[in-house]
Amino acid sequence: MSDEIIREVYEVLESRRDNPIDSYTSNIMKDSDKKAEDKILEKIAEEAGEVLIASKNDENLVYESVDLIFHTLLLLVYKGIEIDEIFDEFSRRRK
Repeated sequence: MSDEIIREVYEVLESRRDNPIDSYTSNIMKDSDKKAEDKILEKIAEEAGEVLIASKNDENLVYESVDLIFHTLLLLVYKGIEIDEIFDEFSRRRK
């Protein structure tokens, strides 16, 4: 598996934002601006809590972490952030 999967997921999310279909991600992003953002933020909070519990219980940490990362990517796509901005920031912090 390649790290390109993050870029692929991001592109799918962008496509679902720009060309909505009947999917979870399209539906959450096409609500009114405030409602859509609130729903995404609520999911991030929920998933962050699940990561904490998974870590404490030593189970499903990878699964729950991927949910958190996915919803964070969804927020970034919704807010119009380009994926290269994210990679650039990681590069900047690595220096």
